[in-house]
Amino acid sequence: MQKKEEKVYSALLVIIYLAFISLGLPDTLLGSAWPQMHIELNASLSSAGIITMIISLGTVISSLFSDRLNIKLGTGKVTAISVLMTAVALLGFSLSHSFIILCVLAVPYGLGAGAVDAALNNYVALHYSSKHMSWLHCFWGVGASIGPYIIGTCMAHGLGWRGGYSVISVLQFTLTAALFITLPLWKKVENSENNVSNGNNERTQEEPQERKAKSLSEVLHIKGVIYILFAFFCYSAVEQTTTLWCASYLVLNRSIDSNIAAKFAAFFYIGITFGRFLCGFIADKLGDKNMIRLGIVIIVAGIVMLFMPIPGSAIALAGLITIGLGCAPIYPSIIHSTPFNFGADNSQAVIGIQMAFAYVGTTFMPPLFGLIAQYINIGLFPVYILIFTAIMLLTTEVLNNINKGKAYKKTKT
Repeated sequence: MQKKEEKVYSALLVIIYLAFISLGLPDTLLGSAWPQMHIELNASLSSAGIITMIISLGTVISSLFSDRLNIKLGTGKVTAISVLMTAVALLGFSLSHSFIILCVLAVPYGLGAGAVDAALNNYVALHYSSKHMSWLHCFWGVGASIGPYIIGTCMAHGLGWRGGYSVISVLQFTLTAALFITLPLWKKVENSENNVSNGNNERTQEEPQERKAKSLSEVLHIKGVIYILFAFFCYSAVEQTTTLWCASYLVLNRSIDSNIAAKFAAFFYIGITFGRFLCGFIADKLGDKNMIRLGIVIIVAGIVMLFMPIPGSAIALAGLITIGLGCAPIYPSIIHSTPFNFGADNSQAVIGIQMAFAYVGTTFMPPLFGLIAQYINIGLFPVYILIFTAIMLLTTEVLNNINKGKAYKKTKT
């Protein structure tokens, strides 16, 4: 019986890994294709920001409603329908000849992305160990890296950006079919699990058979939730601000050649992706709390490197890779610790709001630094991300203190 359950777990885990790659595939497409897209669509270069904002708004809305959706449909159906929505939107992108149509298609694109993100993260936090959370987010990075490569290959072979979007949409439709076929597996895992993973890779109380969706107000009144929301917000601010502004900082403040700086920016995400792969081997031993602490310490070490007045590009490159490595364990560890910190019956609602806060941080904090760079000094970049890192440390440690001495049982998976 146990071997049969393990086979079900493994089969579903393969599907979830593919789903995380699928999540990453579309995330970097617009940035890669837009230089060609905006010319063909007679849109301004800056109008890509409008599409991005619509997608972000959709993800925030669907994240906030993820608890209700999962109670009504279940994680398997939410995932399948969400990926289907994304696939349809991507196919629409490939066929569109109008910027307005792209804006309309961005709505199901964003709604689908937010719903599947919150649903899958909660499911893995409940049913799988911390190492899988790290590796799954590593696979998201793989998908995000493959997306621009597919676009570039299609452009190089005369298929243009439309060909790239078509290829990605076909991959998404294929995954959608696999998700609908394997829907019974999701229920089997849920039924076989009476206990759930906590933030230290250990089991908490049984998940309730029936539960009601919680309102935003109810979730915000759960003890400690506000701290983890701000921690998630700050993490997203650090990651996205570094992604968007590190190259400009290197060029304008460190006098590094723009071509070299652009390559350095890629190393930041390489650090995150490779870091999550490495974290999978130690996550179960250290536990989520210590993984978050380790990540913050490494981020600070990277920021210190950026502060060093050492000429040349080597120290700056080392700093960016180090910051990327530090970011690696934080996102998956915060999510994986949610059932332990707030209970299995609250985890979906909390993770949905965490996702929403993350998207808000991702959307608004990089532009805020843009204003600082324009009107004050871009040299404040390390200070800016250090402030958010310090707040992240403070809020996570306050939450750890709240949950100090909380009882739990050892996990098997």
